[in-house]
Amino acid sequence: MTEILVLGATGKTGRRVVPLLKALGHTVRSASRSGTTRFDWDDRTTWDPALAGVAAAYLVPTETLGLAERAEFAARAAAAGVRRIVQLSVRGIDTGGGVPETEAAVRASGLEWTMVRPCWFSQDFEAPDFFLAGVADGVLTTPAGEGREPFVDVADIAGVVVAALTGEGHHGRVYELSGPRALTFGEALGLIGDAIGRPVVHRHRAPDAYAADLVAAGYSARDAEAVAGYLDGIGRGEDDYLSTGVRECLGREPRSFEEYVKEAAATGVWGRAER
Repeated sequence: MTEILVLGATGKTGRRVVPLLKALGHTVRSASRSGTTRFDWDDRTTWDPALAGVAAAYLVPTETLGLAERAEFAARAAAAGVRRIVQLSVRGIDTGGGVPETEAAVRASGLEWTMVRPCWFSQDFEAPDFFLAGVADGVLTTPAGEGREPFVDVADIAGVVVAALTGEGHHGRVYELSGPRALTFGEALGLIGDAIGRPVVHRHRAPDAYAADLVAAGYSARDAEAVAGYLDGIGRGEDDYLSTGVRECLGREPRSFEEYVKEAAATGVWGRAER
């Protein structure tokens, strides 16, 4: 494979996948709504030009992407000659058993497919759309309470995605990804505070109130309720388990949260966030 399409190339995972692919000698078609290769889920005229001539694609669906759109994209990919799709999914999505609806179209496409299912990212603590403002303020408020989450480093997600896009033996595999240990938000923020030399603490907020805060900050009601629900699930212990996908795919242990914090603090991301 020499030409690989990366959707969401400017996103948290995509912008790390692109340089890894290039370092391996692959030609990368970096696609986004404002990228060199334009791709917009809401504009179907951008789909076929992005898919034309590529052998593999990294699929990063949006939360609101419907089942019909997923099926149409998979069908167009197959018609364009794409051989392999790696889809970013969500850990724990199959708790009800069976094939999750959000993965069904790619699985049924006839293409080689791999599902990558990470838990919450370590990098969410530096993301403006998640926890950066709380770290900057010194107080992060969420519904997660004392629940534990095994935050996974995006570098590990990107490594698994690239291995699945470029290597053999990944067809039909589902890789659930986590870090090596689960932490409460308070513990994670304590590590960040130690690294940057100022206290950062976690406080609990009821899910409904938290969702209202997100709506006031510009989230849609649907997205706000979803995020609040995920965090409330952490508080109920639903995500307090480890996954082995990094080891299965890459043959090594996942990066620790401490490693992430050390590198992130060195970049000054939280120092720049002080206000």
